[in-house]
Amino acid sequence: MIQINFSRCVAAASFLLASCSFAQMTPVGTWHTIDDKTGEAKAEIQIVDNGGVLNGRVVKSLRNDPNAKKTCDDCKDDRKGKDIIGMEIIRGVKPDASGENLWANGGKILDPENGKEYTVKMVPLEGGKKLQVRGYIGPFFRTQTWLRAQ
Repeated sequence: MIQINFSRCVAAASFLLASCSFAQMTPVGTWHTIDDKTGEAKAEIQIVDNGGVLNGRVVKSLRNDPNAKKTCDDCKDDRKGKDIIGMEIIRGVKPDASGENLWANGGKILDPENGKEYTVKMVPLEGGKKLQVRGYIGPFFRTQTWLRAQ
């Protein structure tokens, strides 16, 4: 009897640990964006799963620049003129059928500093500690690596 309960506890613990490591291999969570020019953390982004579709919003600025843009005046859609803090900048990202931890399928990402929207692909790296975010317009792309917030 004790041996059966011990086996069940070990199995449950193994399942929980596997679930935690799998959860880290998704973009879901809080991320620090890194400035391309300075290499410093720029903003905190919260990515959530809404029924298999990922969306993300800016939850905090990490810059001490009093001249940083506060609204998206260059946006072309419903976000035009809205505050960047609280703004949804990632919309409609779904897991790719390749099964290689790729998240894309027509999702979009907005750069609120210039109002441009890009098709996005996201790939968790290093066990989910980093997130490669690649935005595309046609054949041109820009890649950033975001860091998971502690």
